[in-house]
Amino acid sequence: MRERSETVVEVDSIVTRFGEQTVHDGVSFKLQRGTLTALIGGSGTGKSVLLREIIGLQRPSGGRIRLLGTDVWRDSEEKLNAMRRRFGMMFQDGALFSSMTVAQNVAVPLVEHARVPPALLDPLIKLRLAQAGLGADAAEKMPSELSGGMRKRAAIARALALEPEVLFLDEPTSGLDPTTARTFDKLVRSLVDDLDITVFLATHDLDTLLTVVDRIIVLGAGKVLADGSIEEILSVDNEWIQSYFSVRTMVDRHGEPVS
Repeated sequence: MRERSETVVEVDSIVTRFGEQTVHDGVSFKLQRGTLTALIGGSGTGKSVLLREIIGLQRPSGGRIRLLGTDVWRDSEEKLNAMRRRFGMMFQDGALFSSMTVAQNVAVPLVEHARVPPALLDPLIKLRLAQAGLGADAAEKMPSELSGGMRKRAAIARALALEPEVLFLDEPTSGLDPTTARTFDKLVRSLVDDLDITVFLATHDLDTLLTVVDRIIVLGAGKVLADGSIEEILSVDNEWIQSYFSVRTMVDRHGEPVS
């Protein structure tokens, strides 16, 4: 197993501007392999924007980003293409292709990026569905036939298609009922613990933060306001942070109150 201290994502002094509006003004942090980190912040703090910048979909105004040793905005296209095969992304709405079955959705990265032979597609698709907690019967369903939780799982299966080392999730439990959301949390935690995948997710879900994540990064006023475990975040003397976590009784991942 790889060393946990290995840095797989490095965000260095990122600046993001839209016209005269500055969303990020020197955001920096590193993510270590095999960890589950949550990104939180109020509306307009640029959580989804930052995810898109890290994976190379949106260029920041300044700063540097390295993903799996590759400079996302400076390295060659050859290096970038190799890097893209090593991470997965689940967008907020799942972003499944509505005209394709679940199996066809999962097959897209396998065919486009890995050129998997047709004879090997079916067993690989079934494996990814199983890893995402879906039965084989889901393969031939259309996205419109799935529940919200099943669509999220199908999106995870597609994100896992190429055996990613890093997985990015944008509001993965948004729109799910509490029971389904907690089941999804356990799935994500298992990907970290069992497959040694590094997971970085943007979320508003307090239960996710309180039960399964290793670390929380808080964005605000263009900066990283706080960075640490849930216990460390709760001890930060910041009005927004205290207000954010005060809406419910605090419990840690073992079900005990957090002082």
